[in-house]
Amino acid sequence: MKKKVLCTALAVLSFPSIYAQTGKSTWGKTNYEDAPWVKNVSRPNEITEGLQNRHLSLWSSHGRYYDARKGGWRWQRPILFGTAEDLYTQTIVLPYLIPMLEHAGAVVYTPRERDWQKNEVIVDNDSRSGCYKEESLKKKWADTSLPGFAQHYGSYNDGENPFTAGTARKVKTRKRNSKISSAVYQPTIPESGRYAVYVSYQTQKKSVDDAEYIVFHKGQETHFRVNQRMGGGTWVYLGTFDFDKGNSINNAVVLTNHSSHRGIVTTDAVRFGGGMGNIVRGGSVSGLPRFLEGARYAVQWAGAPWSVVSKSNGSNDYNDDINSRSLMTNWLAGGSCYLPDKKDGKKVPIELALAIHSDAGVKTDGSFIGTLGICTTQQGNSTLSDGLSRKASRVFAEQLVANAKKDIDRAFSVNWTTRSVWDRNYSETRIPEVPSAIIETLSHQNFPDIRLGQDPNFKFVLARSIYKTILKYEASMHGKRYTVQPLAPYNFKMDYISPRKIRLQWKATPDTGEPTAMPISYNVYAAVGGEGFDNGVNVRNPYYETELQPGLVYHFKVTACNSGGESFPTETLSALRHDGASKTILIVNAFHRLSSPSVINTDTEQGFDLEADPGLSYGPVAGWAGRQANFNKSQMGKEGPDALGFGGEELVGKVIAGNDCNYVKEHAEALRHAGKYNIISCDSKAVEYGEVDLSRYVLVDLLLGNEKDDGHSLYYYKTFSPALRQQITKYLNGHGKLLVSGSYLASDMQGSDEQAWLKNNLRILFDGSNADNYNPTVSGMGMSFDVYRTINEQHYGAYTPDNILPADGAFSVLTYADGHTSAIAYKGTDNCVFALSFPFECIKDAPTRNRMMRGIIHYMMNEQ
Repeated sequence: MKKKVLCTALAVLSFPSIYAQTGKSTWGKTNYEDAPWVKNVSRPNEITEGLQNRHLSLWSSHGRYYDARKGGWRWQRPILFGTAEDLYTQTIVLPYLIPMLEHAGAVVYTPRERDWQKNEVIVDNDSRSGCYKEESLKKKWADTSLPGFAQHYGSYNDGENPFTAGTARKVKTRKRNSKISSAVYQPTIPESGRYAVYVSYQTQKKSVDDAEYIVFHKGQETHFRVNQRMGGGTWVYLGTFDFDKGNSINNAVVLTNHSSHRGIVTTDAVRFGGGMGNIVRGGSVSGLPRFLEGARYAVQWAGAPWSVVSKSNGSNDYNDDINSRSLMTNWLAGGSCYLPDKKDGKKVPIELALAIHSDAGVKTDGSFIGTLGICTTQQGNSTLSDGLSRKASRVFAEQLVANAKKDIDRAFSVNWTTRSVWDRNYSETRIPEVPSAIIETLSHQNFPDIRLGQDPNFKFVLARSIYKTILKYEASMHGKRYTVQPLAPYNFKMDYISPRKIRLQWKATPDTGEPTAMPISYNVYAAVGGEGFDNGVNVRNPYYETELQPGLVYHFKVTACNSGGESFPTETLSALRHDGASKTILIVNAFHRLSSPSVINTDTEQGFDLEADPGLSYGPVAGWAGRQANFNKSQMGKEGPDALGFGGEELVGKVIAGNDCNYVKEHAEALRHAGKYNIISCDSKAVEYGEVDLSRYVLVDLLLGNEKDDGHSLYYYKTFSPALRQQITKYLNGHGKLLVSGSYLASDMQGSDEQAWLKNNLRILFDGSNADNYNPTVSGMGMSFDVYRTINEQHYGAYTPDNILPADGAFSVLTYADGHTSAIAYKGTDNCVFALSFPFECIKDAPTRNRMMRGIIHYMMNEQ
């Protein structure tokens, strides 16, 4: 099957006739086969038919830039429907596309800042603070002969290069794994969270290709090998990790001189986090996080020469931003086997460049604008480096467009529009000396497009289509086999198989459009107590058994693997063992919803209503500008405040929390404080399919979050599906005890049969929606506390949750600030129910969550 697929890909991509007398059609014998720029050697799965050893450059369109003509910082594209192209495209590239490519083994460079962390901590040898220290054993550290990075306080002037202001260090390597010298970079992390880690060093004559870096992060360590024979004098991305607040050896990067080669390793600075923009233009900085700025400023901070930063010599930042993306790609790739004639480069073997855009106009007839490909084959030389025809870029662009339509149509049953491929003079496809393309994914200005485009499931499908095109294109360019990485497993569940041991189980998710995308193994990741997730263990079967130490909460997630790479993970499930416990509580995760904001689409109005429902991204997202103000369809196509879709900028720079798919953790941590019960968890789908017997558990904690059938999401989400209702009814009829929480328990059950089910089983009635989102206080059970109710950066909010009324013997136990009931309790001879009409995990304060859970469990379990 794989051979047939490969031959098909080659047939589609080659088109030898179009290359007549214009250069070769593939890389031929040109193939980088040495050590990659960066390799995560802690990865538990092996990739042999993916993008291993492929180095790619890609970026998400525009960013904030300084406009000298108008005297201020501006967006390159207008804000419409709550976003702008500068903001929107990175919500495809950063959470989806880059991880997919990296999970396939690729090394991905992006000239815009990739980290949504607004804090930045730099530890440098020049600071000589307690944060940097060296250990010289058999081999001694010394200064290099070339200047290195140094940071000064405050902002940076235009053209100021931080990589020429300081010094760097070097040490001879040692093959033996003893008497190792090291350099330790120990930051003071200002607040707990995820931080990208970048290292810097110098490439010298005796540099080795396997410099050993160890990242210590939240009780774990991840090992990398970095090829220092390339890419010196700039920031080199290792990965993004969870770090605890403060200064601790558990938050550190260590470089050793252990190597399989004789030579030297060098070291300079280490950077944690993306940070805020710090380049002064027109007398001021942008005031925004670096990830929102254009590439021009990021590449300056990365040590690029002035000729790369500003082709206009400081006169036009708009053009500089566009040009710097490609010029940075050439600078890094220069001197590699793909750009052999560019001797003054960094020798990084980048062989493909891609720009992701979303600016394409407006359709007044309500139809899609869709996807456009752009390439440049008619300007300048007819060949790229190494004699490769520029026509190779056209083949790449054509495949991007064709595959986007095929994959979108298959996933969502829509007749997606494609707008051919333009062969025109665009700098992003003219300047790169490797095959390159622009994909105009859709139009963020056209509501039918962006209505789909803001759904996280659409973004995933579109990003996966782009990843697959790159995978197949690269395979054809080198005459290699390819395998598409799998989709995430489903039906994730766990159970005790002995007093000390649990078994995790899951199922493979087939990809009907990609026959090679089936898993052959799985990575199981674990986190224990307050530590972060480990680097995983690879297993061949769809199950995994492990013993639990008593009193510690264990968290697990699973990915699917094959020779092409690794999938995205399942949700996080948790477990706890108490010594001597004879009863087990089951947590059921039924919160899977990912959605765009609430949609308004009538004859007169159109847009997103973030106040009614802001939607749910996959994890945090930084793509919103502000709330839409103008919904008037008659003003379609106008500009400024009169334009349909015009809105505010109050959300610019905010990283809005979404569905992190890990809220079982918060329930498990609270249950740990509630009593001596074992805890286990599962995906609700395993319950619906009858694969979990609820009657085995003394109590079921059903986590519904913001699940609901909202009417606009591309996938179907329902609080209580018929299959789930059947299982809950059976459980309650067998004297079960059910704790259930979620924002839309009652409002998502509209039919008379559904309302009757709620009354008879959950003992609740719908009493309207609680629209007072800006008064987050809930009271009762001897407490008063706040709940996340609005858009924020810490946690998804319970937007306009249900008011409920107790029915048939139940009574009110909690109320919202306006006095409406937010929780009921019922205890009868037949069963026991405790229902919260807001997500339990949305309680802001962890001690309050623990106290409340303890009170609920004591009530339901008849404890004193």
